[in-house]
Amino acid sequence: MTASSSPDDLPYRACAGMMVLNNQNKVFVARRIDTVSEHWQMPQGGIDKGETPLDAAFRELEEEIGTRNVSHIHGLDEWLNYDLPKDLIGKIWKGKYRGQKQKWFLFRFLGEDHEINIETDHPEFSEWRWAGVDELPGLIVPFKRDIYETIIRKLRPYF
Repeated sequence: MTASSSPDDLPYRACAGMMVLNNQNKVFVARRIDTVSEHWQMPQGGIDKGETPLDAAFRELEEEIGTRNVSHIHGLDEWLNYDLPKDLIGKIWKGKYRGQKQKWFLFRFLGEDHEINIETDHPEFSEWRWAGVDELPGLIVPFKRDIYETIIRKLRPYF
């Protein structure tokens, strides 16, 4: 971002988000490796050029948690946006984006916990666990809380 530009002039980064449920309807959450924050998040990642959001979701699951052993249950039709806090604009994603526009998908994990491996080629998470869906808004960084509440409301009927 240049000194003369505004965060409002920046685009949103296209991203796929994944809510992964186990057989007790607990949600996969993890702590980012690049932060000392106490916050947890669901997996998410950028959509590559020429890639569909669903293809990106499957790829990101393998890259972030080491498995594609899931079944796709549902995807939201709409994009959900969030803005970065002003103090993070210019520091994240090389300053190219004001936040993210996300396509969210609901998956059922079909495997056993030992199949999940966050020690991937390019690890993003330091630890993971299964959390109750109603815990999610309190686990995420505050600037993503509204989007998590929307995701829960829209995906809960498909659990």
